[in-house]
Amino acid sequence: MTLTELATPAVVINAARLDRNIDRMQAAADARRLRLRPHAKTHKSPAIARIQIARGAVGICCAKIGEAEVFAADGIADIRLPYPINPVNAERVLRLLEQTHLSFIVDDLAVAREWSARMNAAGLSVDVLVKVDVGFHRCGIDPDRPDAAEVVARIAELPGLNFRGLLSHAGHAYGATSEDETAAVAAAEARLLARLANEIEQQGVKCEEISVGATPTARFSVQQEGLTEIRPGNYVYYDRTQVGLGAAAWSDCALTVLAMVVSTPAPDRIILDCGSKTLSNDMARGFSETRGHGVVFTDLEATRPDEDLVIERLSEEHANVRVLSGAHRLRTGDLVRVLPNHSCVVSNLVDAVWVEREGGTVEPLPVAARGRIA
Repeated sequence: MTLTELATPAVVINAARLDRNIDRMQAAADARRLRLRPHAKTHKSPAIARIQIARGAVGICCAKIGEAEVFAADGIADIRLPYPINPVNAERVLRLLEQTHLSFIVDDLAVAREWSARMNAAGLSVDVLVKVDVGFHRCGIDPDRPDAAEVVARIAELPGLNFRGLLSHAGHAYGATSEDETAAVAAAEARLLARLANEIEQQGVKCEEISVGATPTARFSVQQEGLTEIRPGNYVYYDRTQVGLGAAAWSDCALTVLAMVVSTPAPDRIILDCGSKTLSNDMARGFSETRGHGVVFTDLEATRPDEDLVIERLSEEHANVRVLSGAHRLRTGDLVRVLPNHSCVVSNLVDAVWVEREGGTVEPLPVAARGRIA
């Protein structure tokens, strides 16, 4: 099958761009002797995870236990959950420990104590890292609280928990307004973690791992001292947001949505068949204005978007495109590509993506962990 024979809308992965993205990030990590542990929530595909591991990744991250169950069942041998798992899920975690090397994060002493009790009762142990809030203010222990190092040290001494170190996610870098600001976020993250690790070691506890993860900061994190691991995820596909944040070029973006013009109701309006069920309603972010729900490529090589076209509104099945010049050449039945604002969400909206090979042939790839949100 070829690209133009696909039923639309179709999520398409350019194999050459995917390979190049994987190799480039691995080379950046290897150059600084950092462990690369990609976050698999972007692609949700054991097949792509195996490619990443074959190129040098030490394992993967998963967003939720359900994702980890899919990857473990497919033979992925090292999985980290950088997510605060409640001990109510102990039975699922114990089953995973029989299949794979599993680690996860804690950021609460009471929860850690309950996990310790569950592990002891099962006669097992599990690797844990303490999540640190480095400025995103989502999950994580506040490193500025006076007893932060003491709390981590108390977690580290709990039986059944093998304390590995500290982990963070600089998600606030998605709100950066310049390259300098993104670089500053990465540098501040590394300094904060190093400071807390030093305070913890003064408590007699060694932090063997210092793990950071975010695609916008990855290019700057590899330049920092004291880190042992990076966990970017979006870099395998990239998207419009990453281009806006300077982390990628248009030619790096591996995931696009093949769509068809289904109506041209006015000279300044085009309707595509990819609505919110395909693109999601996520808005883009970047150093400059990023309008609409993705960008449109009228050339199927997806080299540069048509700046005259703005996806100004999404219905469930429709993308309403405004033609800024007031006139367009597209006709009903024409094919375009759309680069979504957020590729990770798009992966979770389809059962399979289509891998595009050189010459325009395509083959399906199941999104095996799609919908595993618990």
